[in-house]
Amino acid sequence: MKQNITMKIGSKTISADSRVFIIAELSANHNGSLDTAIGTIRAAKRAGADCIKLQTYTADTITIDSQEPDFMIKGTIWEGKNLYRLYREAYTPWEWHETLFKTAAEAGLECFSSPFDKTAVDLLEKLGAPAYKIASFEITDIPLIEYVASKGKPVIISTGIAAEEDIQMALNACYRMHNHDVALLKCTSSYPAPVEEANMVMVKDMAARFNVLTGLSDHTMGATVPVVATCFGAKIIEKHFILDRSIGGPDS
Repeated sequence: MKQNITMKIGSKTISADSRVFIIAELSANHNGSLDTAIGTIRAAKRAGADCIKLQTYTADTITIDSQEPDFMIKGTIWEGKNLYRLYREAYTPWEWHETLFKTAAEAGLECFSSPFDKTAVDLLEKLGAPAYKIASFEITDIPLIEYVASKGKPVIISTGIAAEEDIQMALNACYRMHNHDVALLKCTSSYPAPVEEANMVMVKDMAARFNVLTGLSDHTMGATVPVVATCFGAKIIEKHFILDRSIGGPDS
């Protein structure tokens, strides 16, 4: 990685020489409660996070309500559910977003989100999101990536399902929009992900191969894999964050 690569998210600067930027992923861990979401943001600040990240979609903007095999979940903790049911249970209501952004600002945290369609990007633009995250399963949604990149904000892309050519296509989509402010996160798209499949050498490899800042979007249990990722040069660590697993929910 070249030493002069930097990314600025709000008041935070990320570079080869900076401390690791820690993103606490709220995901569905509000479990349908705005008060829980607010409490989680405040707890993330106390735990030392730099940022809280949301996911911006509804079941209707991300999928259709179908029982066909392609829409049924297999091989994860959500086995047997269809995608529509999972996303309807897990989504963060759009009417909460303004409150959550304000709560994060009051706590001294940056706040941004993973949009899953253009209407989500439009909402996040109105809220002044300082950056965008492209989720692993959206890395091949080139029109979405182009739309996100066109806003001129930093773009952080997870690579969980990607081959090398997919990563390059996503980067090229950003570059076509004259946005070179891009970072890549190694991700293993399993829930939870086995430690033996973490493959942290890719953090270093992607930095050298694509000349970008790299990091980890972590789905493993515990802190071992994020610590190892930093040894391979990770400058961004994203990890799902919950107040207490006993509250349950689709991501607990």
